[in-house]
Amino acid sequence: MAINTFARKEIKFLLDMNQYKRLMEVIPLYMNPDKYCVGGKEYGIYNIYYDTPDDYLIRESLSKPYYKEKIRLRSYYSPASPDDLVFLEIKKKIGGIVTKRRVSMTLAESDEYFRSRKKPEIKKYITGQVFNELDVFLDTYPISPKQYISYQREAFFGKDDKDFRLTFDRKITERRYDLGLDYESYGNYIIDADQRLMEVKVGHAIPDWLIQELSELQIYKISFSKYGRAYENFARERAVAKSKAGGIYISSNKILMNRSV
Repeated sequence: MAINTFARKEIKFLLDMNQYKRLMEVIPLYMNPDKYCVGGKEYGIYNIYYDTPDDYLIRESLSKPYYKEKIRLRSYYSPASPDDLVFLEIKKKIGGIVTKRRVSMTLAESDEYFRSRKKPEIKKYITGQVFNELDVFLDTYPISPKQYISYQREAFFGKDDKDFRLTFDRKITERRYDLGLDYESYGNYIIDADQRLMEVKVGHAIPDWLIQELSELQIYKISFSKYGRAYENFARERAVAKSKAGGIYISSNKILMNRSV
C-alpha cells in the first residue's frame, strides 16, 4: 500500500495557446518530463470529489478561508476496474501551503472502506495514521460522491531541483452524475480547448528563469480550483433554472424580468 505526503506551494496560471507553445520551447532546458509522461506524452487523471449534502466543503473553500480541506478518490485509469489501484487523498491548504496525504488501495477496497470503514491490510505505521485521519474526516462530515473531474496532464520536474514541478492540464472535464471511477471520462469542459491550466508546485521559491519567462509572456497567476469552477458553473445553472421558473432571467450580471409572466 503506497502512501504519499508533502507540503508545498501551488500557484496557478491560465495560458492561451501562444503562451503555452512559447513556454514549452524553454522548459526542456531546465526540466525533465515526469516518469508518468512515457515518451513525453500526457496522461489522464480521474477524480471523484466528496462533499456534504449541502456542498459545505466546496462552498467553504470558495470563501478563501485561511484553512480548508477536501477529500477525493483518484485513478489513473478510465474506466477503472475493481482491481485497479486508486488513491484516497486528503488535501489541505493552510495559509497558502498545500499538504496532501494519501493511501492506495483497489477500487473495490475503496468502495468497501466508504461503505463499512473496513480497511485494507495495513503494513506501515504511517498508513494507519492516514487512515485515522480519514476516519476523523468521515466522522466529521457526512460526505458522499458529489463531483467528477478529469483532465489530461503534462508534467515536468526540475533538473536541479526535483521538488520543483510544473504541470499543464487540458480537457478539464466535469459532471455531477455517474459519480464513479468505473465510468468513462465524459462531461462538460471548464476551460477552452486552446487553454492550458499551468500549476507551479514548489517547496520554496519559483526559479528565476521561470519568473523571467512569465514576465515576458505576460502570464499572471490566478485563483483557480477545478472543483470550485465546476461547482460555480453548477450553482449558476441552478440559479438560472430557478429564476426562469420564477419569471426572472439572469444574463451575465444582469437580471431581466420575464415579461410574459
